Amino acid sequence: MATSPEPRSENPIDFRAPPPSPVASGRRSTVTNDDILTEFLHHSLRVPDLILPHKVFPRQKFIESPPVIDLQSLTSKESDSIPKILDSISGIGCFQLVNYGIPPESMSAALAAASGIFHVPPEKKAAATRSLERPYGFEEGHEEEGESELTEEFVWCRDEALKLEMEGVWPAGYSNFSEKMEALMFEIEKVAEKILLALWESFLRKPIYENEMIQQQELGSVCCLYKHGKNVPADKWYDVIRMLIRGTDFSHSLCLHLCDGSSEFHVYSKKGWVSFIPEKGALIITVGDQIQALSGGHYKHVIGRPIFKDEKDDCISMAFLCSPPPTAAAAAAASVVTTSCSKTKREKTISLSQQALVALFLTLVYQFFVYFSKKI
Repeated sequence: MATSPEPRSENPIDFRAPPPSPVASGRRSTVTNDDILTEFLHHSLRVPDLILPHKVFPRQKFIESPPVIDLQSLTSKESDSIPKILDSISGIGCFQLVNYGIPPESMSAALAAASGIFHVPPEKKAAATRSLERPYGFEEGHEEEGESELTEEFVWCRDEALKLEMEGVWPAGYSNFSEKMEALMFEIEKVAEKILLALWESFLRKPIYENEMIQQQELGSVCCLYKHGKNVPADKWYDVIRMLIRGTDFSHSLCLHLCDGSSEFHVYSKKGWVSFIPEKGALIITVGDQIQALSGGHYKHVIGRPIFKDEKDDCISMAFLCSPPPTAAAAAAASVVTTSCSKTKREKTISLSQQALVALFLTLVYQFFVYFSKKI
């Protein structure tokens, strides 16, 4: 008789591991040397000490004032002005100019008229604010909580659309302001042209740069007018960033800064940030992006900014972004071509000694043929 299978247990065996035994709170770690483990973890898990920059921009470096150049000396062949200019712009990107021939009355009249444009009501300024489609007009202001008013900016040019628009925004004074600015811009462009013509022979000779030299902005020369607030810190980050952006908006060869009365002048570049005390009554000339391109990168584009400290009233400064007019570039190119042609002519000239030798040789040849003709 077959045996029946044994019945299975109703409670199968549980193979799960038992829970860990609780450790008494007063029991020490089972590690034989707790101090060694603690020291190892302390060294291996330590976060390195990071030293962050104190400010966004590097600390300013005070330097001796750049050379003061007399504009009239640029036309003198015996003057050492050109080497001084080239040495200064290769180092810090700027130099100072005096005796530039602009009547003080013209500058004073333009500055006085310019102060009125910053008194235009805010709602009207908003109607003439700069944009991507409109590169001229008022720059949108910015204030931080607890801070005083920062520098205001207005970009002026000879564009007819700007004139029509601003006459609607400021009908009482824009015509007079524009007239004074055009007169001053004319004088400034003559100064810039003289400087560029003097520098042309020094490093702007290569034919491959001539087409770049005569390129013009659609708006022509541009002037950036600034109203400097009272006791605004020189390292105000927003003002500096805005100024650096403005410096790349308009391609130019030279920037001529009219900032008489400024306490300091700051120059920003990829090399760093330097400052100096400007000469009273001098124009500060900084290098533009076109000079950097024309020099093959030897002279770097920099941004200049005047600083007014401890002034009771708001101060006005102007930065004229100038490119060489076509007449200046053509004259410079013609000068280079004339010089090269004269050198070629000199190289092809036959000296008197060479002419005498040729004459003697021809005489001997003639006598030789005469002698043989008689024999025959």
